[in-house]
Amino acid sequence: MSQIILTPAQRKVHRADAHHLNPVVIIGSDGLTSAVQKEVDAALKAHGLIKIRVFNDDRAAREAILLQLTDALHAAPIQHIGKLLVIWRPIEEKEKSVDEDRMPGPRDVKVLKFSKRGGQRPEVKVVRVLGNERLTAGGQIKRAKRNLKSVKKTATSTRNTRS
Repeated sequence: MSQIILTPAQRKVHRADAHHLNPVVIIGSDGLTSAVQKEVDAALKAHGLIKIRVFNDDRAAREAILLQLTDALHAAPIQHIGKLLVIWRPIEEKEKSVDEDRMPGPRDVKVLKFSKRGGQRPEVKVVRVLGNERLTAGGQIKRAKRNLKSVKKTATSTRNTRS
């Protein structure tokens, strides 16, 4: 694999995004091992943009580590400043499975309760309504009823489909 080539403007944006990040991978005196490379790959899958701290005083060795990582993991080198390396790789989109039988999830609804005396403010109450519940006009939560078809309608619809 080869590394991703970015324009200077794209690198500038990623540098700004990485400014507040802390290093998630630390490379010690053993250098770049397969275990370290696996951790960097996992961090790139999770975050996309990561900082790596290298405890090595040789600048050329740190530069070689940066090139090795970007080539092996198909990533883009963003910055090498001091003992910090910044690497970016786009996060892969996860496939979302669509479940047809899924009911709607809970939602928060504001309910206004007006006072019987006219001059007071209405009381605002936030109520959580679940997927199998409904809110009545009076602000009460009731279980939603299933729309049941009559026996006659189901019998006639099955007869019509058979003929």
